[in-house]
Amino acid sequence: MKSTPFFKILIANRGEIALRIMRTARRLGYGVVAVYSDADRDALHVREADQAVRIGEALPAQSYLRIEAIIAAAKASGATAVHPGYGFLAENEDFAQACRDAGLVFIGPSPEAIRAMGNKAGAKEIMEKAGVPCVPGYQGADQSDAVMLAEAKKIGFPVMIKAVAGGGGRGMRLVADAAAFPDALRSARSEAQGAFGDPTVILERAIVNPRHIEIQVFGDRYRNAVHLGERDCSVQRRHQKLIEEAPSPAVSPRLRARMGAVAVSAVKSIGYEGVGTLEFLLDSSGEFYFMEMNTRLQVEHPVTEAITGLDLVELQLRVASGEPLGLVQEDIKFSGHAIEVRLCSEDAGHDFMPQSGTMALWQMPDGIRVEHALQSGCEIPPFYDSMIAKIISHGATRDEARGKLIVGLEQLAAFGVTTNQGFLISCLRHPGFAAGEATTAFIGNHRDELLAPRKGAASDAELAALLLYVTDPSAPKWKPGRSLAAAFPVPVRVEIGGAVHEIEIVRERDGSYRGLNNTLYRIEVHAVGGDTIRFSRDGLSESVKFLRDRDRLYFLHRGATIAVRDLTLAAPVSAAASGGDGKVRAAMNGRVVAVLVKPGDQVTAGQPVMTLEAMKMEHVHTAGVAGKVAAIDVAEGEQVTTGKIVVEIEAAV
Repeated sequence: MKSTPFFKILIANRGEIALRIMRTARRLGYGVVAVYSDADRDALHVREADQAVRIGEALPAQSYLRIEAIIAAAKASGATAVHPGYGFLAENEDFAQACRDAGLVFIGPSPEAIRAMGNKAGAKEIMEKAGVPCVPGYQGADQSDAVMLAEAKKIGFPVMIKAVAGGGGRGMRLVADAAAFPDALRSARSEAQGAFGDPTVILERAIVNPRHIEIQVFGDRYRNAVHLGERDCSVQRRHQKLIEEAPSPAVSPRLRARMGAVAVSAVKSIGYEGVGTLEFLLDSSGEFYFMEMNTRLQVEHPVTEAITGLDLVELQLRVASGEPLGLVQEDIKFSGHAIEVRLCSEDAGHDFMPQSGTMALWQMPDGIRVEHALQSGCEIPPFYDSMIAKIISHGATRDEARGKLIVGLEQLAAFGVTTNQGFLISCLRHPGFAAGEATTAFIGNHRDELLAPRKGAASDAELAALLLYVTDPSAPKWKPGRSLAAAFPVPVRVEIGGAVHEIEIVRERDGSYRGLNNTLYRIEVHAVGGDTIRFSRDGLSESVKFLRDRDRLYFLHRGATIAVRDLTLAAPVSAAASGGDGKVRAAMNGRVVAVLVKPGDQVTAGQPVMTLEAMKMEHVHTAGVAGKVAAIDVAEGEQVTTGKIVVEIEAAV
């Protein structure tokens, strides 16, 4: 078989994965071309590339899912190969075929292999014929509502609805009963269409509390194939992975060999070329069931790289250029333990609601791998996935890797956009995770513990008041030492996590600060820098990184990012924000995908009235009061901003 050399690669993706691919490509001597939407015009992956080509408007369907635009961009830039990354078109057989037809090397499996294994329905048929146990379900061509409901009833509730064309939890719904099935089916199809351009779904029986175990495989065009061990991806929210690790605490060497042999046999049977991942559910008895195959590089590939010492993107490029894999199974050695967490722009305390906006300050920890495309002042758009960075640790043992990751997260500064940083730390510290016992039910079972308020909330408020006081541009500049000036109490009013705190601050003659917040406290400030304050309280000295942006203050205190709003000069806030005034407001920037009521309809409190899509996930908005729908202020397909009134309801008397 002849080699297919290429010298310039177009990366048909965005964000951290685009930069990750660029890094290896450049090390191997390849030129790199970026593509971008209007929302990503100033993104880091655009500036870091040798060349960049605009491919459309902000929505994925108008840019990153436009096959013809990406092919044209490759031709215009002189690229002769295309790397799809993950998500978007990475598992789209039509895209792989379009690259082939255009004379471009698709850095991934063949269209035939994607058709066979990238489609969930087709993959299950192949695995069932090979005798691999699969989750019972329906993957038929008849997608009518009536047939889907009938098949769901045959399988037995609860059932899972899954998009056939992609992953990442999009187009996936857990349905408890037949009554909830029609709405869940509509929502799953809509989400799948928006994320992957294909609304087709399959049904599976829901297996209770399994582990999510995946096997990494690699093949070449000469029918060589190996597995690179497993990853445990059981810690998930909304069926999307948050924490991944390798090896799995639940997989013995014997089970690893069994699962690896099944995976390698499957990819060899279809002549699979490139990187791929076979995903399984592992039950409490040690039995495993095939779910699907991802015919692409996974988000979590760095943990496999950490324990094997291999660069998976380098292997992709070498195999795509026609080189043999150059590895046999005996060459694959595992060293230590690796854990990855996904830093997402979302509010864990409000059902993981996606967040967008400006990342006012971004600073990474030292000595740990961080994959990202962020910088201070960059915009987090509402149109794409909420994952904004990955933090990966590697240690000789699982405990060492876990400890390094906790410290790294505690040092990471991400100010301006709400993230799940604190939630990830809570997960890593939880005794169940520490003991290696987490299943896919981990977050659901321990949600209250993981989201419990910080014990130092009062201390946070006191520190916030002090920071606002010493950084107030109209206040006397802070200087160390004693002061002979008269000191008067200064009232400070702050909001943290929805709670309002009233505090009085006064500077003492010895240079320390005294405050009153239910109890008297005293803080001595040692130094105030551009973004750091060093202080002591009760004999304990600490340094805190902070950022003040007008009436907003952000600081990193004992591993938690605290977002503060200065209400000292603000007018009182009405109860309207809760929806108690009958107005339903958009909870985030996003696109209206479904208006579920019409003017004149009678609604009850909590009834769904509108569905908004943000960061490729759908979010249902409900009525805050019972009454009659007075007005619909948006139309399907309209892009809305956070806080916009979308539905108005006249409250029932």
